[in-house]
Amino acid sequence: MSHVHADTPFVPLGIAVLTVSDTRGFDRDGSGDLLSERLTEAGHVLVDRRIVPDDIYRIRAVVSKWIVRDDIQVVLVNGGTGFTKRDTTPEALSPLFDRAVDGYGELFRQLSYETIGTSTIQSRAVAGVANATLVFSMPGSPKACATAWDGILAAQLNARTRPCNFVAMVMPEQQACASRNGAPDHGQGVRA
Repeated sequence: MSHVHADTPFVPLGIAVLTVSDTRGFDRDGSGDLLSERLTEAGHVLVDRRIVPDDIYRIRAVVSKWIVRDDIQVVLVNGGTGFTKRDTTPEALSPLFDRAVDGYGELFRQLSYETIGTSTIQSRAVAGVANATLVFSMPGSPKACATAWDGILAAQLNARTRPCNFVAMVMPEQQACASRNGAPDHGQGVRA
């Protein structure tokens, strides 16, 4: 089980939030609001926030622009992860990934199962690293965004989380993992 290492300083990350929806505007974007509030409350910086329709190329275009920016280390995408014809977020994001973070989708579905049961198999939450930027997608409901943030992202985007976190993936001067006894892994990445 992970824990917060009190002697390690918190590292604020630049985070962008993308809501994928054909129907929502900023006045009705509860999921984008939730993610924006949670990340700023945690001490991170909301660098950009947008809403795009469920369109594979529009999603990919926005994320492609963000992953080349030096001030954005993390992209959070909500919406478009289901199985309807219009749900294309995984198809938009996956070609951008240099490396997939398979465990994210697996853990998201495990946590989601506790709330929605077997319906969680219809979530295609995906994550990956693209140009040294972390990209996490999740379903578009506020409850699903809370599950992703509270159950996974808050800890993994916190440099103090041990034994491992993702901060060193996007901030190379940080240490990502340590053995269970607290020894640093000197930036070698996540251990199996």
